[in-house]
Amino acid sequence: MTKRRRKNPTKNKSVTTEYEPTPQDRAAAKAYAERENDLPPLSPLKIQKVDGVTHVTTDHPEQPYDKMKLANALASTDDAFIDGIITQLVKVRSQDQGVDEGGVNFMVSVIRGIEPQDQMEAMLAAQMAAVHNATMTFARRLNHVDNIQQQDSAERAFNKLARTFTMQMTALKNYRTGGQQKITVQHVNVEDGGQAIVGNIQGGGGQSKKSEPTS
Repeated sequence: MTKRRRKNPTKNKSVTTEYEPTPQDRAAAKAYAERENDLPPLSPLKIQKVDGVTHVTTDHPEQPYDKMKLANALASTDDAFIDGIITQLVKVRSQDQGVDEGGVNFMVSVIRGIEPQDQMEAMLAAQMAAVHNATMTFARRLNHVDNIQQQDSAERAFNKLARTFTMQMTALKNYRTGGQQKITVQHVNVEDGGQAIVGNIQGGGGQSKKSEPTS
């Protein structure tokens, strides 16, 4: 009579161990938490059409709080302005098959990331989001052309949009700084009999300088 070997119940049982984050993982988590504190998350917008009318809501149980978060992201407390910007974003991401809800939330996220300080900056940020969206659309078309004519058309549109976005970034920077560029000179060598410029040198908004003779 042969004896059957008793199976070891733990032989084929997988053993799971808790993952130990690496230093890089911990650093990434810390940076993420700091950025999250700087930019509080917004509830995703929910877009529905009822009887031809577009309704924009969120899943938050208390809608007024979400509206205040959105108002802060758009740097405005004017309901007409907030509703107007959101309506425009919805129309940008609307097609025959309906509204691209994810696309609208992406554009809102772009505006929020730019951190507009007033309504003017919010409008420019919305335009930047729209131009970026169009730029990526023509980037995709450029990779799916069938002939030279389509390639040239997509390439021209892509280049114009990319340049426009760069100009928008410059416009935003100039608006925030008042069009002035500050240059600080830290080390100056002056020959005998020359003059050194002491003070801030400003460009775009005028020039302010003070000359002092050297001994």
